[in-house]
Amino acid sequence: MRTTIRLDDQLLEKAKQYALAHGTTFTAIVEDALREKLMCRTAVKKQAKIRLKTVKGKGVNPGIDLDDSSSLLDIMDN
Repeated sequence: MRTTIRLDDQLLEKAKQYALAHGTTFTAIVEDALREKLMCRTAVKKQAKIRLKTVKGKGVNPGIDLDDSSSLLDIMDN
């Protein structure tokens, strides 16, 4: 089937160079890329939703910085 697609100029040039270097056609490169992309999408399994258990509390203790992993490790070691 014949169709028209619009591509970024740099992407088009890279694809043509790739086809030439690998002894194939631009059309074959586009077809292979589409097949690969579509196969990856169908291979992805729908993941179950993860439910996180939460508990009541008063929040983070004063002086605790959740963005500082090294200080958190120090606190947990004590």
